[in-house]
Amino acid sequence: MLAADPGASIASIAAEAGVDRRTVYRRFASREELIAAIYASRLTAVERAIEDARLREAPVAVALHRYVENIIAVNRAWPVDLTRMLADDDFQSRRDRSVREVDAFLERATDEGLLRRGLPQGWASALLPQLMHLVSRQLPELSPAQGADVVVDTLLNGLRAS
Repeated sequence: MLAADPGASIASIAAEAGVDRRTVYRRFASREELIAAIYASRLTAVERAIEDARLREAPVAVALHRYVENIIAVNRAWPVDLTRMLADDDFQSRRDRSVREVDAFLERATDEGLLRRGLPQGWASALLPQLMHLVSRQLPELSPAQGADVVVDTLLNGLRAS
């Protein structure tokens, strides 16, 4: 609900969940606390997705596909705008750790020849999340695995005809 309407009230969120708003307030003292819990859950899901992808030790092609598949699933399960949470130092720190982990992986992918050298600094780091976001939102009929196939193929091969 918050992804569709960031201003959704606690009452409407409770109604959508099939509970009374007092039930929500027993768990979360304020709307901000509820939103913080959502952000924390999304960050935890991202951290698990990165860990599961084994970006440091799996073969780069396998790790890339696994990472993309996992993040597409996270994007669909937690479709919230992360920019609002970045004002919180703890959330920013956790997000920065995840970004550094993925950036290091993309450097490894370049060093091992999966990604080409000579691209502008940070280009793969900027492009990959955009591709995952597009597939997550624009191609809901694809499973996360099928979406990962599209993202990885586009990242590695572009849109050029064979």
